[in-house]
Amino acid sequence: MTDRMDWEPLRRELDRWQAAGRVARFWLRDDDAIEPTPDLETLLALAGESKVPLTLAVIPGLTGEALAARLAAEAGVTVAVHGWSHTNHAGPEGKKQELGGERPADVVLGELGEGLRLLERLHPGRFQSLLVPPWNRIDAALIPALPGLGFAALSVYGRARPDGPMPLLNTHVDIIDWHGTRGGRSAAELVAELVAELRDRFAGSDEPIGVLAHHLVHDAAAWDFLSDLFAVTAGHPAVRWSPATALLQA
Repeated sequence: MTDRMDWEPLRRELDRWQAAGRVARFWLRDDDAIEPTPDLETLLALAGESKVPLTLAVIPGLTGEALAARLAAEAGVTVAVHGWSHTNHAGPEGKKQELGGERPADVVLGELGEGLRLLERLHPGRFQSLLVPPWNRIDAALIPALPGLGFAALSVYGRARPDGPMPLLNTHVDIIDWHGTRGGRSAAELVAELVAELRDRFAGSDEPIGVLAHHLVHDAAAWDFLSDLFAVTAGHPAVRWSPATALLQA
């Protein structure tokens, strides 16, 4: 599948990085993990075969021992905190948000603290104190309180601001067409976004490039894209796929 012309712009850009002696940092985040499913098995197999580290954003209020047991032998997987129950508390006219200002801050923060402690207990060998807000949205007024709960970093969507209140490890390329088919986006469109992110990094930004997946809603197009992406990048000298833990320590 990777011989398609859709992928040539990415190959050329990576070859440019290689010629310049540069290495681009990538990371993979997948949201909404709860329990073992066939789709999760597909994701683990794809990432494992390509040796691509995977960060699973797990929903604490909906998960339990079954997922912990399944991941126990997966050395390349990191677990992050995906809110509490992925419940939308926004009004009918607002964008979906669990971590917003619709509820008292102490209630929201209490849930986040409970979620952190639960996942730390369930996944002691792979837990990362990284908060991934559901729908990539969080009330800015809550962020200063996150370190006090034990969170080391925040992960949302888009370019990170260097002057924020806490470290950010963001995603930048979402493979799902949420406003259309709700399946995988076209490879040509996604490759163009990856090339744009790479050109931004080549010009001076050192922010890792985050690819965002949602295994529970992947169709054939989404799985094909991930498979092709790993085939093009995982063995390329100009690419380093890194776990969230290493990127947050850098």
